[in-house]
Amino acid sequence: MNDFDFLAGTWDVANRWRTDFLDETSAWEEFPAVSRATRHFGGGASFDEIEFPTKGFSGLTIRLFDREREEWSLYWSSSRTGKLFPPVVGRFSGGRGEFYGEDTHAGKDILARFVWSGITDTSARWEQAFSLDGGQTWVDNWVMELTRR
Repeated sequence: MNDFDFLAGTWDVANRWRTDFLDETSAWEEFPAVSRATRHFGGGASFDEIEFPTKGFSGLTIRLFDREREEWSLYWSSSRTGKLFPPVVGRFSGGRGEFYGEDTHAGKDILARFVWSGITDTSARWEQAFSLDGGQTWVDNWVMELTRR
């Protein structure tokens, strides 16, 4: 239940996202961010706020560990909408966390995947991908490279 303890603290974040999250041929755009994360419930919860200064918005993630199911639910919200998106759910195995959930994007039903990997004391990687066909194929559309400040 302490899988996200590594995230507590302040991080500089190098972002790359596709200009169209559903088009694997769309261009990548790069921009900076700063993330501040805290741990709660003895490691069973994690919260972070991320600011994207060149984009004019911020986001937050709430992560909650279900002790009975031994899995995490990750909830994202953006200051652009003020809404809590449906969770992605999953767990860590071998230093890699994979989380999946159903959502919509641009009016289309998607399956979302978040992956945490490359976790050290000073760095981590987060990736997002969307699938329009129930997970048969994926469009990688957002990557964050985190460096501890």
